[in-house]
Amino acid sequence: MLAVDRQARDGRCRSALRDDYGTVHGGRFMHPMVKPALRRGWRDRNTVQFGVAPAHAMLLGPVDTATGSFLELLDGTRGLLLLREEARRMGLPDGHADAVVDRLAGAGLLDDATGGGPAADALRRKEAVLDRLRPDLASLSLVTCEPGGAMAGLAARRSLHVQVRGAGRVGAALAATLAGAGVGRVEVVDGGCVEPWDVAPGGLPAESVGERRDAAARRVVRGAAPDRPPRRATRPCSDDAEPGLALVVLAPRDGLAAYVPDPAAAERFVASGTPHLYVGVLEGTGVVGPLVLPGETGCAGCMERARMDRDPAWPRLLAQWRSGRGRRVPACDLALSGAVAGLAAAHALAFLDGRPPSSAGARWEVSLPGLDWHARPVWAHPACPCGAMDRAKREHSSADGGRHETMAEQQPPTESGRQGHPARLSGTWRAHV
Repeated sequence: MLAVDRQARDGRCRSALRDDYGTVHGGRFMHPMVKPALRRGWRDRNTVQFGVAPAHAMLLGPVDTATGSFLELLDGTRGLLLLREEARRMGLPDGHADAVVDRLAGAGLLDDATGGGPAADALRRKEAVLDRLRPDLASLSLVTCEPGGAMAGLAARRSLHVQVRGAGRVGAALAATLAGAGVGRVEVVDGGCVEPWDVAPGGLPAESVGERRDAAARRVVRGAAPDRPPRRATRPCSDDAEPGLALVVLAPRDGLAAYVPDPAAAERFVASGTPHLYVGVLEGTGVVGPLVLPGETGCAGCMERARMDRDPAWPRLLAQWRSGRGRRVPACDLALSGAVAGLAAAHALAFLDGRPPSSAGARWEVSLPGLDWHARPVWAHPACPCGAMDRAKREHSSADGGRHETMAEQQPPTESGRQGHPARLSGTWRAHV
């Protein structure tokens, strides 16, 4: 027999919805399938391991022969009614198919081949587009518990608008990655013409040297996208924050503006509540973050004020560095810039998918030659007008008042509580292998 310990995946996954006719999702019968992104293997005659890497691997056991054969049928080609019939032919008891499906869904191991809603259905009809995005879909399924949620998330990306400010080695490659991952509209803002040192694999190509940077970057984005977004009226780029932006990525060609960003340059984003992420390479150091959620996490103003508190000479140094005297081609190691662009794109996609990344309120740094990533927290500063400190104070006050309740909510269910589950069957799930 088969069961799920609902401590798996820290309790984040929900079991599939039920009605009088069995398991449904989104108002219709599911076509359940074990997530194909997870490799499957038998550790012994009674234990199945789903997944290889510890982050997502889980064990299922004990599994009898008939249930093991039934798992092979969960490939998305059958609805629940047909699965019940197949289970009866295998000699499994009534209700066993439903129990297996519910337990797998509750553990986050099950997907729905027909789920995700109307936007997902529209994406499925674009077979060529979906084929380009299948690796991303498989990856999303690993971090999405709800059956059909990965397809819904992938379809939701198509409606998003992201602006990347900067078309150098980091910005152009990052923009192309976001477009290639299915973000519907990726706009690149930059001035001047492409220089030979702007060229990078995955970013601006060598044949674009001498062209306008924004035009060359738009062509790269179009080439990376699996399909083109709806046509929009052409208009000149504006320095003002545009309504409807899901995220602004600040990836200046001069990495100083990412390492020590000027608060004045982001005032319009803070004022409009536009999330923005700093990315760049300065000398031999790459930075990703912070992801600024206006009014919630520390911003460029918080960083600058905190640094001035620690170093009285900082304002004098900033004035000299920002003056531009003696400026040459900035150092931007090709491999380092590619690593920074990739990590920044991953953080941006996590945020766009509704999972705030670790760069929210922190900055990740990596330096040559050791290339060890480490995070530095970005705290809200009491003198900064961004409002993040006010939120931090409110959260601190509420945390003091509700500490005991919060701790109680986070405690794992008691053993007696688990045994009291009316549908509980024997078996074990483990979140890590």
